[in-house]
Amino acid sequence: MEKLKSFLSADENDAFIKDETAQQEDKQESSNQDAIRHNPKNIELAKLYEDAWEYEQELAAFEKELEVVNTNSVDALAQALSSAFAKENRDFNKELHAILISTWTHKVETQQTHPQAQLDVIKTSTLEEVTEKLSTAFPDYAGDFAQEIKAAFVDRLKILIEIKKEHIKEETTDMKIAGLKPSFVKRIYKQVHGIK
Repeated sequence: MEKLKSFLSADENDAFIKDETAQQEDKQESSNQDAIRHNPKNIELAKLYEDAWEYEQELAAFEKELEVVNTNSVDALAQALSSAFAKENRDFNKELHAILISTWTHKVETQQTHPQAQLDVIKTSTLEEVTEKLSTAFPDYAGDFAQEIKAAFVDRLKILIEIKKEHIKEETTDMKIAGLKPSFVKRIYKQVHGIK
């Protein structure tokens, strides 16, 4: 029985020591993180990554938006985007309708591949009903309205994604020219701003 008691008390003691050690390690890590966050050199270094970080966040958002556009029909698109980006205060119906009008205006006025009457239908339709209204108004149209409308949104997002990638590349190239590793600067940026 004495052996059992001493064994149990040794286990409790070990657990206490492990818990105490873990707390000390957490305090040390927290202290180290504070030192990194408040180090003037690290703060200056982190400033070099601010634009790149913003571009990375925008790129991730555009890629997510493209995924939503690719996996939803035109009539459900605004609602799907609103659900996917619920924290953002955006009117996706308005945004998508404006993109569609702009794209079709280009097709009508610049490319001259589509009639003005199609643009007129688009301007007076909601996004949910535009495909159906175009199909009804132009039953002999050889193309696929739903596919063309979706392509307008996809093409725009692909362009925005490429622009953001180019911006990130420019930022990281500047860091390399300055003799810094972008991955190191990014790590410092995340540490200074407490980003996991």
